Amino acid sequence: MNQSGCPVPKSADSITESCCELHPPQTCPPTPCPVCGQQGKTVGRLTLGALLKPDRRPQIPNQSEVCFCKTATCDVVYFLAGRPLFRKDDLAVRVGLKEPDDPTAPVCYCFGWTPQKIQAELEATGRSMVIEQIKAQVKAGNCSCEVTNPQGSCCLGNVAKAVQQATVSVTQKGGGTR
Repeated sequence: MNQSGCPVPKSADSITESCCELHPPQTCPPTPCPVCGQQGKTVGRLTLGALLKPDRRPQIPNQSEVCFCKTATCDVVYFLAGRPLFRKDDLAVRVGLKEPDDPTAPVCYCFGWTPQKIQAELEATGRSMVIEQIKAQVKAGNCSCEVTNPQGSCCLGNVAKAVQQATVSVTQKGGGTR
């Protein structure tokens, strides 16, 4: 994985299949979350408009970007320098990064992948094809990470981590068809 958490392509050709190329995560200018102190990631207004509950949308600030807090234990999802803007309860979707222990929390918002679904695939087939399936959908132009993913960028890093964790879990259980 590279610094942004995206899988590193195996060849120059495979980068065109990665949504990380189309929706790279951006780091906020040195802006720590006002609650947990962790560095935020830049997210555009389009993401907020798509994911906030309708009654919270009027509070979207006029600037083009805000910061996303990825810290699981922090209730703040979006913030500006020095002030939280929106918390988990303000969103119409669940924020998978904020619910790392919930296997039904999304890791891929475009195509509905959860850790539970990934683990079920591993148990049934002995391997997961989720990353290849997502890459094929990206190549077909069906990816909308900047709109559907609360972090406003590619989900493949989160998906790869979920596959790795599910693989460990299935291996420890002695499951998976080969």
